[in-house]
Amino acid sequence: MAETEVLSLVQSGTDEARKLPANLEAEAAFLGAILIDNRVLEELQTPIRPDHFFEPLHQRIYERTLTLLDRNATASPVTLRPYFEADEALKELGGPSYLAKLTANGSGLLAPRELAQQIYDLALLRELVSVGRGLVEGALDTSEEVDPMDRIAAAEADLFKVAEGAATGKEASSFREAALEAIKMVESAMNSGGGLSGKTTGLDSMDRKTSGLHNSDLIILAGRPGMGKTSLATNIAFNCAEAHLQWQQDGGEHNYGAPAAFFSLEMSADQLATRILAEQAEISSEALRSGKMSRDDFQRLSFASQKLAELPLYIDDTPALTIAALRTRARRLKRRHDIGLIVVDYLQLLQGSGRANDNRVNEISEISRGLKTLAKELSVPVIALSQLSRAVEQREDKRPMLSDLRESGSIEQDADMVWFVYREDYYLESVKPDFPTENSTPEAIEKYRDWEEKYEAIKNRASVNVAKQRHGSTGQVPLHFQSEFTKFTSPNLKDYSDWGFE
Repeated sequence: MAETEVLSLVQSGTDEARKLPANLEAEAAFLGAILIDNRVLEELQTPIRPDHFFEPLHQRIYERTLTLLDRNATASPVTLRPYFEADEALKELGGPSYLAKLTANGSGLLAPRELAQQIYDLALLRELVSVGRGLVEGALDTSEEVDPMDRIAAAEADLFKVAEGAATGKEASSFREAALEAIKMVESAMNSGGGLSGKTTGLDSMDRKTSGLHNSDLIILAGRPGMGKTSLATNIAFNCAEAHLQWQQDGGEHNYGAPAAFFSLEMSADQLATRILAEQAEISSEALRSGKMSRDDFQRLSFASQKLAELPLYIDDTPALTIAALRTRARRLKRRHDIGLIVVDYLQLLQGSGRANDNRVNEISEISRGLKTLAKELSVPVIALSQLSRAVEQREDKRPMLSDLRESGSIEQDADMVWFVYREDYYLESVKPDFPTENSTPEAIEKYRDWEEKYEAIKNRASVNVAKQRHGSTGQVPLHFQSEFTKFTSPNLKDYSDWGFE
């Protein structure tokens, strides 16, 4: 089709441009089946909403029917009549007698599921027509302000909504619907036995503080180099995916895990896989790379690789991604694998749209807003790793704070939770005194012994400072860090007082 023909189809008022896929007879038969036997709705597997009907009158009839049923009232031509006596569209069809005509032959009772599916499918096709028209109109706009990549990202977002069966414009939720979701979350936390209402991190001390990773949340995981940000993020992604796999194999009423997507902008997929293998087999990454392993080590590695083969953990190591491209890839993973957790390593390596590149603060603000939007759009928790400014190193107390988040205050503003990972032994090791020799002075020997005693007391101890949390309190979370395997675990302590935690 020539470009002029495409333009005329979109812009003209011809019947061809206005004609949309619909089946009014199917809508009438389906409504008739419901009004004859209200139980038809209870057996439906297709999520039919009023806006799935093409005819506006049918939308109003179906919406009023749902309202009556929600009140435990009976929906029939008689009970609906008072609500439609003044309806102008109904008057054109003969008035309230049209409601009785819907139930006249009862043909809809023969195949209500098939009718519902057809109504649903035709509604999705109409949405596709709308997306297609918008795409054509956008593609024909050649003004300088238009970015083709933005158009592609917007079109893919619209297509994702159609694929998910969502309306092009999400309706506001009633308080009743929102309250029911809140009650489900509370029930899930009660049934977990440990107050877990979101997806598990696999770390009891973290789950205890945060109640898990909640859908639509943006979690910023920050720390200085060497603190173990990537290690903690890979541990959490692995634990969440493993919990989902375990639930698939064993069953159970509640699934506290989910397939996870890891966007690694810094490390390649094979480097990340090597790290995860080392963590799970408890073999140092150095031994894996050099091949210096015993038979027992190799056997553990073999078992770990077999276990990981079925793990629903997906790694994307595409470098220099824009925030728009990342959102596009995340939507695809959601559609294909139903991912329930996204990890981005790390935020500062993402790129903006290009319009804000002249101002790094504005670009970071755009990226953080984009990640929060992605979390809400896909209804999954997003963990984004972030660098900290060097101001941390200039202070005597190296524990990070919110003001240390690098380059933009919008990171703190957009985040639902901010975690700072900190390892005191890392800084203490950097000031290790020389090992005593025969010629060492008593003062030097005493200095080394003091250092050694302090180092042994804090070795492998780590903490995560939950500096911001919309859903609960802030505070320190103790963790155990096995540096040789780059693996975080929860300390085996019922009381954290020995670690200096409440």
